[in-house]
Amino acid sequence: MSDLESAYRLDYFEEEGFARKECVECGAHFWTRDDTRETCGEPPCEDYQFIDDPGFGEEYSLTEMREEMLSYFEREGHDRIDPYPVAANRWRDDVLLTQASIYDFQPHVTSGESPPPANPLVVSQPCIRMQDIDNVGKTGRHTMAFEMLGHHAFNADEGTDYAYDGEVYWKDQTVEYCEGLLEEVGVPLDEVTFIEDPWVGGGNAGPAFEVIYRGLELATLVFMSLELDPDGEYEMKDGNTYAEMDRRVVDTGYGVERWTWMSQGTPTVYEAVYPETIDFLKEQAGIEHTDEEADLVHRASKLSGNLDIDEIDDMDTARAAVADELGVDADYLTELVEPLEDIYAIADHSRVLAYMFGDGIVPSNVGTGYLARMVLRRTKRLVDDVGADVPLDELVDMQAERLGYENRDSIRSIVRSEVEKYAETLERGGRRVEQLAEDYAERGEPVPTDELIELYDSHGIQPDMVADIAAEVGAEVDAPDDFYSLVAARHDEGDGGTATAGDEDERLGDLPNTETLYYDDAYRSEFEAVVLDVFERENEDGEAAYDVVLDQTMFYPEGGGQPADTGTLSTDDRTVDVVDVQKRGDVVLHRTDESPGKGEFVRGQIDVERRRRLMAHHTATHVVVHAAREVLGEHVRQAGAQKGTDSSRIDISHYERLDRETTKEIERVANDIVTSNTSVQREWPNRNEAEEKYGFDLYQGGIPTGENIRLVHVAEDVQACGGTHVDRTGEIGSIKILNTERVQDGVERITFAAGAAAVERVQSMEDDLLAAADILDVTPSEVPETAERFFTEWKERGKTIEDLKEQLAEARASGGSTGEEVDVAGTTAVVQRVDGDMDELRATANALVDGGKVAVVGSGADGAQFVVAVPDGVPVNAGEVVGELAGMVGGGGGGPADFAQGGGPDSDALDDALERAPDVLADVASAE
Repeated sequence: MSDLESAYRLDYFEEEGFARKECVECGAHFWTRDDTRETCGEPPCEDYQFIDDPGFGEEYSLTEMREEMLSYFEREGHDRIDPYPVAANRWRDDVLLTQASIYDFQPHVTSGESPPPANPLVVSQPCIRMQDIDNVGKTGRHTMAFEMLGHHAFNADEGTDYAYDGEVYWKDQTVEYCEGLLEEVGVPLDEVTFIEDPWVGGGNAGPAFEVIYRGLELATLVFMSLELDPDGEYEMKDGNTYAEMDRRVVDTGYGVERWTWMSQGTPTVYEAVYPETIDFLKEQAGIEHTDEEADLVHRASKLSGNLDIDEIDDMDTARAAVADELGVDADYLTELVEPLEDIYAIADHSRVLAYMFGDGIVPSNVGTGYLARMVLRRTKRLVDDVGADVPLDELVDMQAERLGYENRDSIRSIVRSEVEKYAETLERGGRRVEQLAEDYAERGEPVPTDELIELYDSHGIQPDMVADIAAEVGAEVDAPDDFYSLVAARHDEGDGGTATAGDEDERLGDLPNTETLYYDDAYRSEFEAVVLDVFERENEDGEAAYDVVLDQTMFYPEGGGQPADTGTLSTDDRTVDVVDVQKRGDVVLHRTDESPGKGEFVRGQIDVERRRRLMAHHTATHVVVHAAREVLGEHVRQAGAQKGTDSSRIDISHYERLDRETTKEIERVANDIVTSNTSVQREWPNRNEAEEKYGFDLYQGGIPTGENIRLVHVAEDVQACGGTHVDRTGEIGSIKILNTERVQDGVERITFAAGAAAVERVQSMEDDLLAAADILDVTPSEVPETAERFFTEWKERGKTIEDLKEQLAEARASGGSTGEEVDVAGTTAVVQRVDGDMDELRATANALVDGGKVAVVGSGADGAQFVVAVPDGVPVNAGEVVGELAGMVGGGGGGPADFAQGGGPDSDALDDALERAPDVLADVASAE
C-alpha cells in the first residue's frame, strides 16, 4: 500500500460514491463510480473502445475542442493566458523544451519568487516531448507535438513569504472540475477511472491521477505538494524521500489532441488532428488499399495501444501478437501498416518543426538546435522511405500556416538550408559507415547501439541506413525500438543549476544587501561608503588579496557579459586599488590589493574612461543584435556575449554564414540607430506584465529572478538587462564590425568596436593599408589589385620551382648527379647527398624508385635529413633504415616499409651516416 494512500482518499470520492479498486491485470489502484469494474481501463489492460464509436456527444475539430475546454474553465473562474514558446530555455536554465503547461511557471512561480500571471488560470500550451518520438505513428495516440491544456491553482500556507498566499482550491475541486468538463461534452461518468500514479519531477513530487475513458488517457491531475528532503517521510518511485512543503500547486494536463480524437472516433489521433496532411501524403506516396486491406488496417488501429515501447520488450513480438489476434500473418500486417505509421510520423514531426522554427529555434549541434536537427533529418528520411514526392519545407509550411506563424518565409529557408546540409553530411558519413561495418563483419559481431548513436550524432546516419550499408559487407545491425529516444536523451537537458549558498562564506549571510548606486546614475564616478566587512583571500599568484563589502557602491560587478569596474577606495590614511568586483547574492565584493579596514569610511573612485567605454559597448551590443534581427530575421537570438573596452563580441543564432554584404548591411542598420540619437530607457516592471507585453525574447542575456525585472529599451529593442548603458544612442559614436566567424554550427560571432575604440580600430586598419601601399609603391586604392597580381605571380613562380625540382630530381636519378651505387638483395641502391629541402629529397627518391632503384637520399641544408624509398618487391624496410640513419645524427624517424623520412640536428655527422648506409641496407635486408 502506497505511503500516499491517504492522499487519494478525497471527500469528493466519498460523497459521489466512488470505490477504490485494484486492477486485475496490472495491479494499479484506481477510483471508479462503477463498483463492478475490474480493470483500470488503460491499454494494455483494455483496448481502445471509442474508435468508430465516438465518446463525446458531438464531434470537434482541434480548434473547436481547444475553445470548448478553455471556455469551460473560464466560466469556472479561471483567467485564460496566452501560451509560452516551445523553447523553455528562454526562461529556464534547467530544461530545453516545454513539455507541460506547468513548465511555464517553473521555477519562479512554483518556488514563490514571483506571482503567477493569474490565480487560478488556464492555458493551452504547445509542447514537445522528444521521449515519445519512437512511439509516434505506432500506438495511434502518441504525438511528439501536442497542446497540453492546464488549469492551475497556486496555494501557500497563510502568512508565508511567498508571492502567492492562501488557498485557491486543491484536490477535491480539481477532480470536480475534471468531471464537470467531461460531463459537459457528454461523457457517462461511470465509465471514467482515476488511476493513482504518484508524480515526481524537478525536485518536487505529489499524488496524481491519470484520467482514463474508453481506453484513452485524457488528463493527468497532479498535486505538487512535496519537496526533496533526505529526512522526508515519503519515499517516491525515484528512490528519494520527500517532505510536505508550504506550497501546493495544482498541476493538470489535458491532451487537447486526445479529446479531439475521442470526439471523432477516427482510427488514430492523427486522422483527427492532421486529416488534410495525411490525405495529401497518402496521395503523394501512392498508398491505396483494397476494401479488405482497409478493414484490416482499421481493426489493427484498435489494438495499436499495445505497441507502446515504454510498455513492451520488443516491437516485433508485440506486432506479432496483434497480428495473431487479427488472424493474419505478422509480416503481411507490418508491410501494410508501416507506410501509414511513417505518414503519421511525418505529419506529427512537421508540426514539431513548425513549432520549433516558428519560435525561433535554429538547427545546430547543441541544445534545442540539435533536437530540431534530429527531428528534421528523421522526417526527411521518412519522406524518402514512403516515396512521397514533396519537399520537406512545403510540409513544414503547411503546419506553420495552420498554426498561424508569420515568419513562414524564414521557416522554409531554414528547412531548405538544413536539407542541403544533410545531403552533404550523408555523403561524407557513408564512407565511415562502410569502414565501421567491415570492422564488425570481421569480428563477427553486430554493430552495437553506442556506435549507431555516435554515427547519428556525428553524421546524421540513421539505423536503417547503417543496416543497408552493413548488409553489403555481411555485418548485422540490431537497432533498439527506442533508438531516437536514446539519442534525444543525450541532448534533452538544460545547462543545470548554479552553485548553492553553501559555496559562499557563511559570514556573507549575515550582511545586509549592498545598495547599488550604478543604476541611479551610470555617469557618476565618485561615492562615499562604510566598510561593513573585509574577507582575506589569496589571489591566483598565492598573494594576499581582500574582498571588501560596502554598505553601498558605484562599482559595477561582473555580470551579463560586462566586465567589472575598476578604481580605488580611499580613507584618510591610504588608497587601495579595486581590481575586480563580484556579486554574491545581493552582496557586492570589491577585490583589493590591501585592506582599507573594517568599519572605515571610504571614498570610492571609478575608472571613468573604462566605465564609459563599457557603457558604449554594452549599449552597442543591444544595437547590433537588433540590427541583425532586422537584416536576418526574427529567429536571431543572442547565444552569448562578452563586452570589453577595446572591442566586444556577440554570438547570434543563424543557420547560414554571414557574407561580407550581409555584414555591411548589419553595420549600416546599427549605425542608423546610433545616428538617430534615440533615448535609451530603463524601467523595472512586474515580470508577468513584461513577459505578456514583450514575450520571452526579453531574456537575451540570461534569466533574471524576482518579481520585478529591469528592462532596457534601445530603439525598438527591449531586453531584460542589468548592465550600464549610455542615455542616448548618439553617445555610442559609431559601431564598426571587425570580424564575423562561425563559432559552432548555427551560431555566428560578430566582433565589433564602438565609440573611441571604433575610431582607434579604423585608424589602425588605415595604418596597415597605408603601410602596405608604401611597400608596394602604389596608392591605397590600388593595394587590392596589386596584392592580387603579386600573389598570382608568386603562385606561378612556386609552380615553376616545383617543376624545376622534379626535373632536377629526374636528372639526378638518370645519372646527372653522382651517388654511390650498391647491390642490395639483387637490386641497385643509390646513396646520394642532395643539400636541398625535404621536397627535393622526396622528389629525388621518388624518381630513383620509378627507375627501379632503392633510394637513400640525405641533406645537410637544415640539420641532417634523410629520405629512404623502396620499390615494390624489394625486401628492405624503409622505416627501419631511416631509424638507423637518423639515430647516427642525434634524431629519429620512421615510416612504412616503402617510404620513410627522418633526421636529426647533427649535420656534421651526415657524411659518416651516408658512408654507413650500404651496411645498414644490407643488415636490414638480411633481417627481412
